[in-house]
Amino acid sequence: MVKKIFKKIDRTFLFIEEWSLFIAVCAALLAAMANVILRKTGTDINIFWSDEVVRKVIFFSTYIGAVTAIRSRSLIRIDALPQIFPVLKRPLTLLSHLAVLFFAGIMVYLGWQMTTMMYQDQFARTSTLQIPEWYFYAVLPLMGVMMFFRTLVVMVEDWRGTQDVTGEK
Repeated sequence: MVKKIFKKIDRTFLFIEEWSLFIAVCAALLAAMANVILRKTGTDINIFWSDEVVRKVIFFSTYIGAVTAIRSRSLIRIDALPQIFPVLKRPLTLLSHLAVLFFAGIMVYLGWQMTTMMYQDQFARTSTLQIPEWYFYAVLPLMGVMMFFRTLVVMVEDWRGTQDVTGEK
């Protein structure tokens, strides 16, 4: 029962991660390309908001990409020491997981505070598109929750010696 719930949440997170990153990066790429093409063709047309879109997509993709990095086990960690001293692999892996869980907890807590602060400020809007800033700050607690869950899944996989929560290698 728990395996099915974990698998369902994992698939949902994977869907959100992949499609949100795909759509966001495509939107930024199209806006930036259109602006460069319009600028280089000598027209007087300028997409003044394209830089803002690219900045926000970089912000978004950095945080959601961190969640994806946990799933693919690509997050930065100490790996030279366990190669020299194999006995340290499990304790350092556990320490790395605990550090990520702590970081995720901080992101949920502080991200929620920042999001509510931006939500209460009616003037906190992006400079050109006038989108409320709290939309972008809401990524922080969301990312923290997703990181926390992903790290727990990876910890269970490490403990069980599997690559998947369902026990499949």
